[in-house]
Amino acid sequence: MAGLLIETVAPGSPAERAGLQPGQRLLTIDGQPLRDLIDYAYLAFDDEAELTVIDAAGTQRTVQLEPEPGEPLGLVFAPPQTKRCGNNCVFCFVHQLPKGLRRPLYVKDEDYRLSFLQGTYVTLTNLKKTELRRIIAQRLSPLYISVHATEPQLRERLLGKSGIPLILEQLTSLAAGRIRMHTQVVLCPGLNDGAALEQTVNDLAALYPAVQSLAVVPVGLTDHRQRLPQLRPVDNAYAAEFIATWLPRMRALNKRLGEPFLQLADEFFLKAGHPFPPLKDYGDLPQWENGVGMVPWFQKEAASVLKRAKALPRPLHVTVITGRSAYGFVSAFLDELATRTGAVLDTAAIPNRLFGKNVTVTGLISGKDIIAALQGQELGELLLMPEVMLKEGEGCFLDDLTPAAVSQALQLPVVSFDGTPSGLYKTLHKLARTDSGNQSARSRNHQTHQGKTA
Repeated sequence: MAGLLIETVAPGSPAERAGLQPGQRLLTIDGQPLRDLIDYAYLAFDDEAELTVIDAAGTQRTVQLEPEPGEPLGLVFAPPQTKRCGNNCVFCFVHQLPKGLRRPLYVKDEDYRLSFLQGTYVTLTNLKKTELRRIIAQRLSPLYISVHATEPQLRERLLGKSGIPLILEQLTSLAAGRIRMHTQVVLCPGLNDGAALEQTVNDLAALYPAVQSLAVVPVGLTDHRQRLPQLRPVDNAYAAEFIATWLPRMRALNKRLGEPFLQLADEFFLKAGHPFPPLKDYGDLPQWENGVGMVPWFQKEAASVLKRAKALPRPLHVTVITGRSAYGFVSAFLDELATRTGAVLDTAAIPNRLFGKNVTVTGLISGKDIIAALQGQELGELLLMPEVMLKEGEGCFLDDLTPAAVSQALQLPVVSFDGTPSGLYKTLHKLARTDSGNQSARSRNHQTHQGKTA
């Protein structure tokens, strides 16, 4: 259906003053038709505008909006219908999901608009020439692009789809249109490593600075790969060999380009037991959501927190849960923080039963996994869990359990926190102050009651 469905209208906004209402569809701004939210953002400025809307009965009218300088128009639209992914990637994580999870988790999107708006990675296999021209005309930049391999036949094999556009031609056109790009390679041992990876890195580096970064991340394999191609996991030995080969190459390439173009995922260093590069080698962390630079950033933030850490208003004994891959650096931080705050801080690394032993990141831990790992253990006064374990805006785990359900099962309060060293430190002090205040109030009430009795 044409136009954008208005979901809410902010009270007192220019849109409300003009009589716009939820349920109407915004068709045009100053005569320009709207295809999606990008068109709206491109056309909606903080000056006078003529909007054409249509209601559910088919009545169409035109209104004039006259916002004050800097005043938002006050319209919120229903989420767009996203383009679905038609690839059949050999490493697709969605194909490896167990049954019984939330339905949206099984939906694969492949939409360049989400790449621009939300930073999601796309392969561009379904990108039409008209859409390519639109990206350049509207400067939809940066884009986040899954390359995996630049050699055409290998890329088709990895993506499980033939007859796809040539990725280097697409990237070259985008670069000529001054579109900035961040790229990734999901590394599958024996498939797109070795000489194939060398070619991919060299091809993408040749497009720098339009291609601003390239992250190499290890393939993620669950225990639910029935009837899927056999893939070799990135184990500790492979990671150590990979780091030995590619860390020097990364440093040499980045030195030549003058920027941290090539970046290796944290998981390689964790599996190899290899020291991380300094945080400055990750630039402004463009590949953060890809798990690149998180650990060096955490370590620097942790050092800053430890320098200013003070004793808590009262001692606390809590357990902090994390994924297995994060256990080493999280527990090291908690041990030092405990010494400085006087708290007892235990660390619990939760095995991933939902996806399998090869999935070790904190954000993919389910509520049932937490219960299974911790039931019957001594956990202290409460359980602390980083917010990354919960679906944003819904407050539930991947398996739809809530923190309240976990709390009930463990018979222990469960508190979420901003999963950073500062977030944890602030949460500890808040909990200690709140409980200390409650204890003081209870003590005063008890003393007053004793005085009246006497």
